[in-house]
Amino acid sequence: MNVKLAYGKTGHLIELSDSYDIDIIEPRWVESVKDQMLAITNALLDPYNSRPLSDIVNQGDKIAIIFSDITRATPYNIILPPLLYELRNIPKENICFFCANGTHRLASDSELIRILGENIVRDFKIIQNDADDPELHKYVGTTSSGNRIYLNKEVLNCKIKILTGFIEPHFFAGFSGGGKALIPGMAFVKTIKFNHSISHLSDNNVSWGITEGNPVWEEIMEAAEFVPGLFLLNITLNSNKEITNVFAGELRAAHEAGCKFTRQSAMAPVDELYDIVITSNSGYPLDLNIYQTVKGMSAASQIVKQGGVIIMAAECWDGIPSNSDYEKILNSVSSVDDLMNFIKANESTLKDTWQIYFQALIQQKADVYIFSDKLGESTIKKALFKPVKDISRLVDEIVTEIGLTAKICVLPEGPQTIPYLKK
Repeated sequence: MNVKLAYGKTGHLIELSDSYDIDIIEPRWVESVKDQMLAITNALLDPYNSRPLSDIVNQGDKIAIIFSDITRATPYNIILPPLLYELRNIPKENICFFCANGTHRLASDSELIRILGENIVRDFKIIQNDADDPELHKYVGTTSSGNRIYLNKEVLNCKIKILTGFIEPHFFAGFSGGGKALIPGMAFVKTIKFNHSISHLSDNNVSWGITEGNPVWEEIMEAAEFVPGLFLLNITLNSNKEITNVFAGELRAAHEAGCKFTRQSAMAPVDELYDIVITSNSGYPLDLNIYQTVKGMSAASQIVKQGGVIIMAAECWDGIPSNSDYEKILNSVSSVDDLMNFIKANESTLKDTWQIYFQALIQQKADVYIFSDKLGESTIKKALFKPVKDISRLVDEIVTEIGLTAKICVLPEGPQTIPYLKK
């Protein structure tokens, strides 16, 4: 049996014996809309619980278009032309594009061109959120859980804030899209840390596909609603990165509709747990570094047995990444148990603990191997994972040890499909 894993831009083919007990779980295929740009236009003209975008904006208004960074596969070459057409009466100098970096590194000039296109970068003002700079952020309110919300001042100075992005299952916010463009996208680091704190992440409702009752998602939406003038423009994508639906309008109504649509194609129930789960991080651009691949591992961990094996194929052309808080934490420990103890003891002084918290949880449950032709074995080991050069051979070795009763699951598209154990 040959299976192609989403890996980088080209994919990675593995061969598994037909004698093995293998399940392959992929997203339910959803055809793209016939005319993707027209679908954007129609959604802007007939939004959820809102007047059409063109009726909301006035010529003298300052408009913020908040866009996703390089770690997301949002097709802005399709989204932006119809969006800007609906804003055609607004002077270009009144429209500003904001990169929702959160705590990720700032995008390079070439990456901004890759995301937005050369014409947008040339013709419009672009601001990237530097979460570490307190002078760039302004207090807007305190959530019911006590989080003081600080957001980018330049965004707040705009009358209309258009939150763009795409909706997919998210390993601790339930689903992406919605208010995540603001928190963490345009927020101050202390606001992000509170929302992503271990006290929140350890809640039983913090998981893939759960929004209501999820303290991370609930707080994101509560905080976003402190901000007037929001208009959501979210899309859903199939595995070919084609637009399958568009959800525009009032924040909660549009996002709820998008989550409902996504849940039908991206969530997959299984009857029992597996000894081996082979997964990816959905290929380029999501598998750019080890930090991001924790998402794919988290999807696999939902259905792997305690003491089982997760095998991750991720290109990781951006490394760990280097010079990050994530790498500094990894350099401070020598084992997974040390890792969990370290982040719990030092959470208040660390910038970014949420991804590594989930990494530690996953590795306490299963052995995790990484296949990457862009990383050396020493780099993978430095991140506390096990390197593998040949996935097929590794599977043969594990099955030989367990026996042919070993149950194997393959998630070729990684976290584009979120399996869960039937209850």
